Amino acid sequence: MQSSAGARAFQNARLQKKLKKQADAVITAAASAFGQGRYAETEAICGQILQAIPDHFDATHLLGLCAQEGGRLEQAQQLLERAVAIDPRSAEAHNSLATLYFVLQKLEAARACQEKAIALKPNFAPALTGLGNTLLQMNLREQAIEMYDRAIRLKPDHADALCNRGLAELALRRFDRARESLDRALLFQPRHAEALVGKAVVGLELKHYDDAEAALAAALTIRPGSAKILAQRGRLNYELGRLEPALADFEAALAVSPNLELALRGKAQACLMMGKTAQALAAAAALLERNPRSEAGLALMGFAHSNQGEMDAAIEYLNRALAIRPDYEDAIRGKIFLQDHRAEADFALQQAVRRDWWDLIGSKIPQRTLPKRPLDPEKQIVVGYVANEFRHHSAALTLLPVLRRHDHANFKIICYSCSPSRDAMTAKFESLADAWVDAWQLSDDELADRIEADKVDILIDVSGHTTGNRLQLFARKPAPIQATGFGHATGTGMPTVDYVLADPVFIPQSARHLLAEKVYDLPCLITIDPILDVPPSEPPMLRNGYVTFGVFNRVSKISDHAIRVWSNVMREVTGSKIVVKHTLLDDPLVRDGLLARFVAQGIAAEDVICLGSTPRHEHLLALAKVDISLDTFPQNGGISTWESLYAGVPVVAKLGIGASSRAGASIVAAVGLSDWVAEDDDGYVEIARKFASQPEYLAKLRAGLPAQIAASPAGNIEIYTRELEAGYRKFWRDYCAAAAERDDAAVSGADAPGSS
Repeated sequence: MQSSAGARAFQNARLQKKLKKQADAVITAAASAFGQGRYAETEAICGQILQAIPDHFDATHLLGLCAQEGGRLEQAQQLLERAVAIDPRSAEAHNSLATLYFVLQKLEAARACQEKAIALKPNFAPALTGLGNTLLQMNLREQAIEMYDRAIRLKPDHADALCNRGLAELALRRFDRARESLDRALLFQPRHAEALVGKAVVGLELKHYDDAEAALAAALTIRPGSAKILAQRGRLNYELGRLEPALADFEAALAVSPNLELALRGKAQACLMMGKTAQALAAAAALLERNPRSEAGLALMGFAHSNQGEMDAAIEYLNRALAIRPDYEDAIRGKIFLQDHRAEADFALQQAVRRDWWDLIGSKIPQRTLPKRPLDPEKQIVVGYVANEFRHHSAALTLLPVLRRHDHANFKIICYSCSPSRDAMTAKFESLADAWVDAWQLSDDELADRIEADKVDILIDVSGHTTGNRLQLFARKPAPIQATGFGHATGTGMPTVDYVLADPVFIPQSARHLLAEKVYDLPCLITIDPILDVPPSEPPMLRNGYVTFGVFNRVSKISDHAIRVWSNVMREVTGSKIVVKHTLLDDPLVRDGLLARFVAQGIAAEDVICLGSTPRHEHLLALAKVDISLDTFPQNGGISTWESLYAGVPVVAKLGIGASSRAGASIVAAVGLSDWVAEDDDGYVEIARKFASQPEYLAKLRAGLPAQIAASPAGNIEIYTRELEAGYRKFWRDYCAAAAERDDAAVSGADAPGSS
């Protein structure tokens, strides 16, 4: 196109000598056209200049920039490299070439060009900002921040530099500093979409979900179809437990950008939570196809396999993720959880992986120095419960009966709720607490500040290493005494947690030296409220003419080893059937996989009855279809064992070599059924066979079990709670005595001759 004044001037030039003299004036028109986005016009002018003057620097440089704008990156590289060769002292040319190298992900080459540009022109803000971007991509975050700071000193309103400095601080997890930089960027450029997204991520990391939601809404008004912003909104919805909207956001992001890692990762996570295992596998596979060394892809593939009970494969994927990134917390936490499902995982192995979490994650977090407090051993003790499970959750069923019976004259109860989800059970917990704190929008430091301000004496972790835990809070030690129990009381591996609430069967004396915590023994590891709304029933074998075994546990707990033993039981008890019930059995992939595992052991598919999700009352009523429950192993049942016993259905349990493989025996023995606990596989089969042949005994036991449970210290919630409170009082008295001893020693040392 030659319609511009520059083009006409060029066309009207009559002599080559005159053209050369006019080239500098003509290039100004080309630069103006480029600045206005008229790239074809720019290329036409520059092309004609280069016909006359092949080594004209500005024309070559502008042509390279036009080629880059047009996506012709190979041509752009040739032209910009030629521009640098024509004028090696042009800082602008070096910086332009660096920008192209950055787009091509040739980061070392980009860095070299940017450093050359800065050497030529030390106060060149675009090159300083560009070098910061390159260093940030290379994970050299501190060096990147140094470059951004230099650019900002030259241009205090440089929104891009401020935004990117915020992103670098965010990558270093310095959230307050990140937020400050991002806010400054938005002060100078309120519609800076990248800064808004960065601010949203800071909000997500600090659990300030309202701030994150507002920032993402603003960003989407600027870039409505941005895959990156949609994926971040999906992440927000996921964190808030809004799984359907989260999945919709991730799908929308992937429709725009099919390989976006954040969206693929989020889709896999959401699908896992929703029981859509096949879709989760596909998303994790897509992550690994894009990047075979994606630690997130490997970990998610592991979790998808664990959903199907394939624990060895799951652990292998997690180990591969940790080989790439040893401090990848999701993989460590997953490995902690999955090791509890492996027969060879004894106490030593289970505690070793918990210590790994402490060494790689927890120990890096600074501990609080708490102010001294009055040491009155008999005062009202302030107990704080920190839980993600103050809602319909198995751990809630173990804690609610205790809270209902706490002695509020001697114990002030504060509940720190860490889940955004609320339901009818949440309301029950809130009504039982002396103080209620919605902690789910508080960062770990903010929550630690609140706990200190509340003067909590004993802080109880309910979640252990399960999803939604706040163990990084407990690493800070915001209370003088910390303990773990109720939800996942298998030990945390944390020196900052003083006690674990358990019992002598669950954690025997021989294993206690392996734990970071001291063990305080309760009548049983956990208890639950009596189940009174399930009508009594007779053993179904009396009307069916065959024995029905039952497994009402998570599919992930159903090991191949357990299926082999159950299959032996079914062969010993001729004509028997087995009912397996769990939410994930609504997923055809999981259900068919489970049936295939039984069929591989010679059990007919029609003898395995799979039941999926139902409301809890219907779930309990389904136990009327079962004569004898079979506990899973090596990961035992907890709540499911109690529920079966309250329905009058006895449970065959087996003692294992790790904490998670002793929970069933702990509960069954605590209610007086020690003869239902086996030492090995053969004993397990024999117990099931023996009692399956005694219908009259099973009928009598079924009728009398609820009363038998109520007479036991494990089932009598009043006795159980008083035992727990006696433990809390002991913890506090021991703390007061030890603190008084330390104070006396300090005074004696100060009074000693020669002390100063």
